[in-house]
Amino acid sequence: MRIRTTAAALAIIGFLALPAGALAGGWATVGLSSTPDGLGPGQTWNVELEILQHGRTPLDGIRPTVTITAGDTTRTFQTRPAGRPGTYRAVVTFPGAGTWRYVVDDGFSARHSYPAVRIGSGAADATADPGLAAGRVLLAGLAGLAAAALVLALPRRRRRPAALGG
Repeated sequence: MRIRTTAAALAIIGFLALPAGALAGGWATVGLSSTPDGLGPGQTWNVELEILQHGRTPLDGIRPTVTITAGDTTRTFQTRPAGRPGTYRAVVTFPGAGTWRYVVDDGFSARHSYPAVRIGSGAADATADPGLAAGRVLLAGLAGLAAAALVLALPRRRRRPAALGG
């Protein structure tokens, strides 16, 4: 029984380590100075992107972009250096009202999606982002696996036979 418990715990730990191994190569984080919440159609979103390699080192010499999409309409906006290492400035204009998704291509390793935003009403629509929903499902699954590992790892109490006679 102990061998099965150990094997199950090791399998779960190995499964949880897979995403970390996938990110072992070059990756970057993107921080935004603001979000487009509250904008109306045709208004300008002036945003600064802070791009850090491995979440630490400012990345210079790259060409990040911001892409907005609503239905069949897609616009991509170039950035320019903002004068600080790893910081880039974009000037983004949403051409119409509605729910817009926006993605930052960090110019280094990945595209970073953010929750959809409703232009014209000022209310963010986080539930419209399928990436956010998938992330929540993945998080719930990992929490379930962690709980299962904990249950399997806990020592089980054995019942003692009742004493005869008395």
